[in-house]
Amino acid sequence: MNILTISSLYPNNEDPKHGIFVENRLRHLQKHFPDIQATVIAPVPWFPLKSKWFKEYAKFVDVKHAEVRHGVNIYHPRYLVIPKVGMLLTPFFMAVSLIICLAKLKRKGLQPDLIDGHYFYPDGVAIAIVAMFFKLPFTCTSRGTDINLIADMALPQKMIKWAIGRAEKSIAVCQALTDRLNELGAKQPVTLRNGVDLTFFSIIDEDKRAQARKHLNLEIGPDQYILLSVGWLIERKGHYLVIESLKYLPNAVLFIAGNGPDEYKLQASVAALGLENRVVFLGSLDQTTLRRYYQISDALVLASSREGWANVLLESMACGTPVVATNIWGTPEVVQSKTAGLLVERSSKAIAEGVKALLAEYPSRQCTREYAEQFDWYSTSKGQHTIFEAIMAQRKS
Repeated sequence: MNILTISSLYPNNEDPKHGIFVENRLRHLQKHFPDIQATVIAPVPWFPLKSKWFKEYAKFVDVKHAEVRHGVNIYHPRYLVIPKVGMLLTPFFMAVSLIICLAKLKRKGLQPDLIDGHYFYPDGVAIAIVAMFFKLPFTCTSRGTDINLIADMALPQKMIKWAIGRAEKSIAVCQALTDRLNELGAKQPVTLRNGVDLTFFSIIDEDKRAQARKHLNLEIGPDQYILLSVGWLIERKGHYLVIESLKYLPNAVLFIAGNGPDEYKLQASVAALGLENRVVFLGSLDQTTLRRYYQISDALVLASSREGWANVLLESMACGTPVVATNIWGTPEVVQSKTAGLLVERSSKAIAEGVKALLAEYPSRQCTREYAEQFDWYSTSKGQHTIFEAIMAQRKS
C-alpha cells in the first residue's frame, strides 16, 4: 500500500521538532505494518528573505526542497502566505503548491493509493482540492486548533465542512475533537489518539536523577522542587500563568522549554515579579535534552487554554514525572488517574493549589511510568491500517 502523507506539520532540516508527532505516527505505522510504503509532502511557507521582520516565517527560508528522514522521502514545496490578512487564501495557495509537487512526483513514477492528511485548516482544505484533482481518496486527522478554534470562524468553518464532506474518513486524536467533528457533519469519525515512544522516553532512578541535575549545573536546594513548562511561547500555552503561580509556591524552581513570539513579554513578567532567580528559559530543546528535563523535574505543568492531545503529558509521564494540567478538551482523556497527575482550573492560584496537592500525595514515579505504558502506538497504527485497508477494498470494488 502506497500512502502519501501531506502535512505542514512535519519535521525538517531547520526545525527537526516541528510536527514530530505526525512523523512519529507514520514511523510507528510502518514499523507495525511493513506493507506500508510512504512518501511525505510537507509544504512550508515561502518568504524571499531571512529577515527578523518575518519572525517565525523566516526559519523556513533554508528548509531543503527535498530530504530523507528515517528512510522516508520528504518534499517541501513552497506556498505563499500573506501574514495576518491572507488566512482565507492560504488553503488555495497551498493546494496549488501541492498539485505542482505531486504532478512532478507522479511523472517520476510515484503512484500513491491514498492521501493521509493532517490538520483540517488550511491543510485539509488544500488536500481535499488535491485529492479531487488527482482522483485520490484521502483521510484527514484533526489535531486541535483546526477544529476547536479555527472551525468556529465563519468562512473557515464552511471550507472545513466541505473538506470533511469529501474525506473518506475523518480522524481525531481525542474524543472531544471527534465529538466536534460529528457536529461539523463528519460521517462516523474515528478517535485514534497519539501514543508515546516508551523506549525513548524512559524513567531513571534517583541516583541518576541527582547526577543529571549536577551535569546540567542545577543548583537546587534540599527544600526546592523543579517544575517544567513546555510549549510554544504564546498566550494559549499559558506559561504566564505558571510563572504567576510561583507567587504561591516559594520553593518552586521553574524551567520553561520552548521559543515563540511571547518570549520577551514572559521575561518581563518574570522580572516584574522578582523571580529571576527561580525561572529559567531553556529555549527550544531537541528531544534528547527535553527528555533529560522531564526526568529530573518533579512535575510538568501544562496551562493551555486549548489542546487536542497534548503529547508532552505522556512524554513526561513516561519519564516518571506526574503532571498538573488545565482541565480542557482532550487533556482529561490523558490524565485519568492520580498516578498520572491532577487536573485544575486555568488560573495561577488553581495551578499552585494543584502543585501543592500533587506534592502532598506524590505518586511513585514507577507508577506514573506504568500509567503511561498503556498508551503505546500499536493500537493507533492498527486503527490506521484498518481504515486504509477498508478504503482500498472499497476503491477496488
